[in-house]
Amino acid sequence: MDQIVRTSKQLGAAIRRHRRSVGLSQAQLGAKTNLRQPTISALEQGEPGTELRTLVDVITALGLEMVVRDRSKATGKIEDLF
Repeated sequence: MDQIVRTSKQLGAAIRRHRRSVGLSQAQLGAKTNLRQPTISALEQGEPGTELRTLVDVITALGLEMVVRDRSKATGKIEDLF
């Protein structure tokens, strides 16, 4: 399922949802990526300072990919955000 994320917190939440959906704990994901559990937690919280390499390693380990595209135009309806 595609998810549109526009903030670091939204990206972290999307990663957390997917990690949980595949049945991995933060520690297990950390072991797959050679990252510490607190690093995974910080990424999922959208905390500043996360390295791009860390993000790419986590996305790869979860079998995800990132797509960069022009931002869609809002129609003004709150329902369109979800």
